[in-house]
Amino acid sequence: MAKVTLGKTGITVEKNAFGALPIQRIGREEAVKLLRRAYCQGVTFFDTARWYTDSEEKVGEAFQGMREKVYIATKTGASTPEEFWKDLETSLGNLRTDYIDIYQFHNPSFCPRPGDGTGLYEAMLEARAQGKVRHIGITNHRLNVATEAVESGLYETLQFPFCYLATEKDIELVRKTEEADMGFIAMKALSGGLITNSAAAYAFLAQYGNVLPIWGVQRESELDEFLSYIDNPPGMDPELEAVIAHDRQELLGDFCRGCGYCMPCPVGIEINNMARMSLMIRRAPSQAQLTPQMQEKMHRIKECLHCGKCRSKCPYGLDTPALLEKNYQDYLEILEGKPL
Repeated sequence: MAKVTLGKTGITVEKNAFGALPIQRIGREEAVKLLRRAYCQGVTFFDTARWYTDSEEKVGEAFQGMREKVYIATKTGASTPEEFWKDLETSLGNLRTDYIDIYQFHNPSFCPRPGDGTGLYEAMLEARAQGKVRHIGITNHRLNVATEAVESGLYETLQFPFCYLATEKDIELVRKTEEADMGFIAMKALSGGLITNSAAAYAFLAQYGNVLPIWGVQRESELDEFLSYIDNPPGMDPELEAVIAHDRQELLGDFCRGCGYCMPCPVGIEINNMARMSLMIRRAPSQAQLTPQMQEKMHRIKECLHCGKCRSKCPYGLDTPALLEKNYQDYLEILEGKPL
């Protein structure tokens, strides 16, 4: 059983954590059962957020009465101290606890610091002084903000996208967190569903001893797949190396990661899914992407206002209107029976 310690927090857990974003899409009873099953099989780190609708409530119900046996990380997207305290009290109530193990600023466009005029970091320090927060973390999709957070020395953990599609700059960021004795929590380890070989994803991340991957889990079959790696972890071998090499050739470059920070769209385009449709069709059973409901969503791209709002909010600097148009044209060709 592989273990990882999140830097100076001292939190040591099995190198397999539960990302609780997807459980907002399933019923409460099913979610609680899934969370408890994960715990019973050795998973003790659970990551959620205020923005994940009822995810916190489900996590809270699952671990009521056994709070000290698990580590819970959650996040606030607050932009003012008032919003921060409101979020914190709501999260504590949802999670049925009086403390949060790691409280994270949720993908801010800047690195909160003492004296920056927002009062956010000062509020976080006060929450820690009160015992409501044990460790201070930050999540981000922007390499420059993430790097600043590491170099600032203000944060104990960084949550950042990391998978085998990583660039050299991403890998350097992991090294910097290790040198700073800072925990690295890897989100998007399956690149929002574009990576379909979980063994390859696991084997890649296993090469980095300071990285804790959080796997987004929604179904029992998905959970069982990751749980099987606890006792039988896949190691990097020529077969998995070939999978990774193929995927990097196909996927590296300007592609939508599906993070959703471009949303909402003024005309209701589901940008985070529609802007990567051609890749999803290549990499998953296509019929699921060709239903009448999905066709209706894709045709909505024709209503794009080219207002630039999605492009300005994309943490990866993508030209999202252009990506939408390209994916729409690819989609039309698929509907006409032409191969991509």
